[in-house]
Amino acid sequence: MRATTIYGTRDIRVEEVPDAAVQEATDVVVRVELACICGSDLWAYRGVAKREEGQRIGHEFLGIVEEVGGDVKSVQVGDRVIAPFVWSDGTCAYCAAGLQTSCRNGGFWGSKGSDGGQGEAVRVPQADGTLVRVPADAPAELLPAFLSLSDVMGTGHHAAVGAGVGPGATVAVVGDGAVGLCGVLAAKRLGAERIIAMGRHDDRAKIAQLFGATDQVAERGEAAVERIKEMTGGLGASAVLECVGTEQSWETAMGIVRDGGRIGYVGVPHEMPGLPLGKLFGRNIAIGGGVAPARAYLPELLADVLAGRIDPGPVFDRTVSLADVAQGYQAMDERTALKVIVKP
Repeated sequence: MRATTIYGTRDIRVEEVPDAAVQEATDVVVRVELACICGSDLWAYRGVAKREEGQRIGHEFLGIVEEVGGDVKSVQVGDRVIAPFVWSDGTCAYCAAGLQTSCRNGGFWGSKGSDGGQGEAVRVPQADGTLVRVPADAPAELLPAFLSLSDVMGTGHHAAVGAGVGPGATVAVVGDGAVGLCGVLAAKRLGAERIIAMGRHDDRAKIAQLFGATDQVAERGEAAVERIKEMTGGLGASAVLECVGTEQSWETAMGIVRDGGRIGYVGVPHEMPGLPLGKLFGRNIAIGGGVAPARAYLPELLADVLAGRIDPGPVFDRTVSLADVAQGYQAMDERTALKVIVKP
């Protein structure tokens, strides 16, 4: 079968790899209908996060179950399923606590010895704890929305939860990538009264507005901090979603959060010198977030998509074939695409 591999900086290839197959009784094989490229994949593409030559890549996908191990009970051949970006057994103490990303028997797609999501098929370990079945009668036009639940919508939701977003909150979202935009949608879903989206791209601002943003701030750095302070009577936002992971984005988040507020962070940390604990302490700023347990959030978010209460699908603005996946990476790297679907 064909799958996406990475060999170095901006060196993405599609190669023949061994067919995905059941190896353990708890495995299934999923034929990928849709996968996508994540902003975190770009760190490897740019050479910031190191990968071994020829390593598989991609961690967001949905598809149809084609083969089922003997111990699997929750899905059967022919089911359409969503795979969160890690697999998990669903039974360990961490999974029971809703922290499947720390599962003792879990792992990340594309890690050594595992299949990546950007391929024709994927062997899914711990299928009962990992996969979420989509109802057979779900409309096909919702497939992009379902795909977003594998990572970005759950991650945006995790940022909102970590920031303590609730009814009446004033929220600021740092980052206008797919996760940040899903954070806007999550904040709206949780009842935020005012949502300030930060970014200078008109196409992304339109999606933010569609998702519930009430204000847009195009400034960056100190100018952005001053603008948001001005908009909030000098106080800042009670909840800040940090969806980038760089030193500058954290400085902005610290600058715009009000005393006693919360920062929910989900941006993968890069080039971070460390948090200013003295400032956090003195201003009573709380920090929440981390790697999103997408599997924990999937059932409630899927129910809302099926009911028409949310639709994260607009974060996808381009589709490429598996053969053209390198073009998808290039488009996202050059910011000519927001988030790219890969269709094997």
